Amino acid sequence: MRTSFFAVFILMLCAFGHAAEHSKTTVISHGYLPFGELKYPKDFQHFDYVNPNAPKGGELKLYAAGTFSSVNPYILKGKSLADTTAYIFGYLELSDSLLTGASPYHHTADEAQSGYGLIAESIEYPLDRQWCIFTLRPQARFNDGKKITAEDVVFSFNTLKQDGHPRFAIALQNVDSAKALSPDRVKFEFSGNNRRALPLTVGHLPVLPKHYWDKHDITRGDFTPSVMSNAYTVSEVLPGRQITLRRDPSYWGKDLPVNKGRYNFDTVVIDFYRDAQVAFEAFKTNSYDIHLDYIAKHWATAYDFPAIKSGSVKREAIKHSEPQGTQAFFLNLRKPQFQDIRVREALGLLFDFEWTNKSIFNGAYKRQTTWFPNSNNTATGIPQGRELALLEQYKAQLPADLFSKPFQLPMTDGSGHNRNQLRQALALFKQAGWDIKQQKLVKVSTGEQLSLDIVINHNPGMERVIQPWLRNLEKIGINTNYRSIDSSSYKERMDKFDYDVTVLVLSQQAFPGPELKEYFHSSYANTIGGNNFSGISNPVIDGLIETTLSADNIDDYRAAIHALDRVLLWKHYIIPHWYLGYHRIAWWDKFGRPAAPSLYNLGTDTWWSKSLEE
Repeated sequence: MRTSFFAVFILMLCAFGHAAEHSKTTVISHGYLPFGELKYPKDFQHFDYVNPNAPKGGELKLYAAGTFSSVNPYILKGKSLADTTAYIFGYLELSDSLLTGASPYHHTADEAQSGYGLIAESIEYPLDRQWCIFTLRPQARFNDGKKITAEDVVFSFNTLKQDGHPRFAIALQNVDSAKALSPDRVKFEFSGNNRRALPLTVGHLPVLPKHYWDKHDITRGDFTPSVMSNAYTVSEVLPGRQITLRRDPSYWGKDLPVNKGRYNFDTVVIDFYRDAQVAFEAFKTNSYDIHLDYIAKHWATAYDFPAIKSGSVKREAIKHSEPQGTQAFFLNLRKPQFQDIRVREALGLLFDFEWTNKSIFNGAYKRQTTWFPNSNNTATGIPQGRELALLEQYKAQLPADLFSKPFQLPMTDGSGHNRNQLRQALALFKQAGWDIKQQKLVKVSTGEQLSLDIVINHNPGMERVIQPWLRNLEKIGINTNYRSIDSSSYKERMDKFDYDVTVLVLSQQAFPGPELKEYFHSSYANTIGGNNFSGISNPVIDGLIETTLSADNIDDYRAAIHALDRVLLWKHYIIPHWYLGYHRIAWWDKFGRPAAPSLYNLGTDTWWSKSLEE
């Protein structure tokens, strides 16, 4: 017995020693990827999808929808450029970060969610991700020539977490501290179980100039450009209408491998149009160079004009692998009428996607049957294996059908005669205590009519989609108050969750990380300016988010996020719309483009002016 006990004791000591040694093991790398290995080695010279010899010069004119009321993207006040469609072109990452490649403004085009050193030449972290250390490049500079130091990084972290837009505090909730170890080394300390994505989170924070913001109020929202760093500086602003960027010939990072072949235009002008049709007419007269078309019917019917016929304008539907945003009617569960899941499901039955797709979109779209479209994070079939084991922990709190049936959205024959769906919706309403009285759908216990305040950001194309749904709602006696409002008013109402129903698109990543909390966690259901637009507050979803974020390997991660997707779907928090795995893009034929495809971004930051080619 003593020998056996002693042997076991020695084995335990060895195992403990191995675990302790494992926790001390650190990785030093030129980049970071949440799972797997980076595609590009430490000594890579440029990304494969760029032309490293692209000529520099010329002008690029771009279009963005809506307007803006501030050039400060770091705060809640005002509508900044970051809140517009302008970011998709890849020219608005005006403040360099420690890493680049997985931020909202730039994705590595041939690799999902990798971050490579920009201000940082290396990142160091232990296998348990309790901390990470970035070593800064000694040549890194702000555009006023001042050196970027670890103190600037610490200042940026503290300032954005305390005074910045709420999204920063949410993303940084498990980042305990930032400390300058030397002028060129900064250490971040992490807490909690969901640490795997945090090196990317801090790596993509904009690094702000402490010497500038010590003398200015970062909470201001106006049109005065600040000191920044990146290939471009803001040279001119026409409030709400236009912004002009100039390439900085002295930009410190122009020769870095991550920037080779990018940012090739001397000038980038972004014009803002409140009306998409007015914008397209301007495009036809060469008032701007590139038009991204978001309207299927327009793409199918509007390109019969002289410049197309002569070849002066090119157009192409470019397939990509970018995870698509979650687009839907978002139901605000802060309102009592949506607390009953049967009411939410019934409202979804009244949206006839098949008719909409055929009649309005020329059959161009796929129905979005997931919160994570065009990605590997979609739940399919019925839960099995690791996913099933996760969900069984919450079995008593979940619908029984979740375990035995694949999730399905209602389908019609596309004729517009959706009587079956109307009957099913009325049956659900009746079960939830609503019934038709004098042609009004009323709460039986109170006699109050069901009313919906539906608010969207002004978009004539979306109005064509909403109106048929409104008619179906009115057929069964629901009172609808529909308003299409300007973008500034819309942002204010979204920040305060002042709506019953709205139309939104939640951006998604290949490996969704801390933003899952902002989107779905109960602790952020009432955060002003946050992104939990449906007001989701559910302990099962909270638990699945924690499990997703704390996964140690890709298999556990996929099982957890599939389970999360499945529960979100079965709870009917939204009425899902559609998605498209293509960029529908038209451009005036005066640009060169790399031959390699851009799978994870639009790629316009790698284009160049053909007139400068030798």
